[in-house]
Amino acid sequence: MKTFRLFARHVMLFGFALVACARLVAEEGDIAFTGARVIDGNGGAPIEKGVLVVRGEKIVAVGAASVTKLPAGAKIVDVTGTTIMPGLISMHSHIGQMKGAAIAPEEHFTRENVGSQLAQFERYGVTAIMALGVNQDVLYAWREEQRAGKFPGADIFTADRGIGVPSSGPPIEKANPVYRPKTADEAKNAVRETAARKPDVLKIWVDDFFGSVPKMAPEIYRTVIDEAHRHKLRVAAHLFYLADAKALVADGLDLIAHGVRDQVVDAEFIQTLREKGTPYVPTLALDESQFIYAEHPAWMDDPFFIRAVDPAVLATWRSPEYAAKIRRDPKTPRNKAAAAVGQQNAKLLFDGGAFLAMGTDSGAMPTRVIGFAEHRELQLLVQAGLEPMDAIVIATRNSARAIGDERNRGTLEAGKRADFLILSANPLDDIRNTTTLEAVWHGGQLVPVQ
Repeated sequence: MKTFRLFARHVMLFGFALVACARLVAEEGDIAFTGARVIDGNGGAPIEKGVLVVRGEKIVAVGAASVTKLPAGAKIVDVTGTTIMPGLISMHSHIGQMKGAAIAPEEHFTRENVGSQLAQFERYGVTAIMALGVNQDVLYAWREEQRAGKFPGADIFTADRGIGVPSSGPPIEKANPVYRPKTADEAKNAVRETAARKPDVLKIWVDDFFGSVPKMAPEIYRTVIDEAHRHKLRVAAHLFYLADAKALVADGLDLIAHGVRDQVVDAEFIQTLREKGTPYVPTLALDESQFIYAEHPAWMDDPFFIRAVDPAVLATWRSPEYAAKIRRDPKTPRNKAAAAVGQQNAKLLFDGGAFLAMGTDSGAMPTRVIGFAEHRELQLLVQAGLEPMDAIVIATRNSARAIGDERNRGTLEAGKRADFLILSANPLDDIRNTTTLEAVWHGGQLVPVQ
């Protein structure tokens, strides 16, 4: 057995060790990662001095070194001192909607731009995303290419175009892909067309965006939910208000794609979500992103953040003019209040036994930074009062279940995809350590992180 030593935070990581690992990927046989702390995503105690064995795109063994037998002839990669955890999964992100500071789905939904964004998710350790609406139909072809190994980047799951109503959400100019039915019959036809393309979920928008646009009427969303269920299709809803969340869940909604942020959730709602098991995606990073850059938090100077942002956009956010604009914006106090309520509700729902999954709305706007936002979401969940392990489970195992593919991903178990991160520091000590990415492995392939 030949052993390759992975030197955490050492120049050799990007030299001999990763070159050696890349060569191993192309060879036949098993690769065994030894010596790391292994967080498997199931929420139990981490495995100290663990072993993770990969064959092709799958995991074939994971466990403590003392009880896990290495396959004969396995190539050994010594990762002592690091932490291995599953790849992150975002239940709510977007691709092809923006480029730089510009938001224009019709213009930017190109193979080049979508591929670039999927690659950024991937090198930030986000190995799968749900593209939750405003998608061009060509995404299905790219999804099939990806499954055939011909389109790199984070794995694509899609909510198709999505269904809103006229002059309402999503409030994006020229967002023509989105269905905007005026009647229940039009809504039914939109669902049938969507279902024929075989999306992973269907997205609806039920929000008035602080009273600025009309909200989808109950008659429309009930029709959408009922028709979608007839086609065995789950429905995810963009929402904001507790009253809407209650009504939608009562009418059969399958996924809450944004947290409730208008008021603190009550015991009735917590019980309903617990009993129904409806996944709830808080998207805490969304509201924070509306104002946080004007406050210039310390992480804005971290290379991990800087590498994820278009330089021109970052320069704007650092300017005094931008800070003054955000301070003057009448929506800023409402966004700050929504961010605080969202965190409070995430903690109440988690403590109450509701099922939380991870999403950020990354990629919908430049402020929701692709890849970085997912790590920030983990930090905000912990800031809300959850333990680091809880946040990790939400972003891995739970999100795999919510995305509809828990049999293949989300935890480090034999038979599942070899999607995992190697970190130089322990995220259970400090959740910010998920940003100490030394390597990303996606489907058994090494992904450069810089």
